[in-house]
Amino acid sequence: MILDNRGMQPPQPMMRTLAAIEELESGQQLTIINDRRPMFLFPELEEQGHAYEVEEQADGSYAITITKHGV
Repeated sequence: MILDNRGMQPPQPMMRTLAAIEELESGQQLTIINDRRPMFLFPELEEQGHAYEVEEQADGSYAITITKHGV
């Protein structure tokens, strides 16, 4: 599942991302694309136990792949 958050102003991308994670089953992945590095999202993901990988794109945006933790 890919969620394109480009063009949105904070906190919309974070709120949209967290809502999408809630819809995932344990172990499923969500890739988000943001205009900027979502610094406030990372501590929230860590607190909830989700794994994530960050990849800066050629256009300066960021692709973050999040794997929902097992509950």
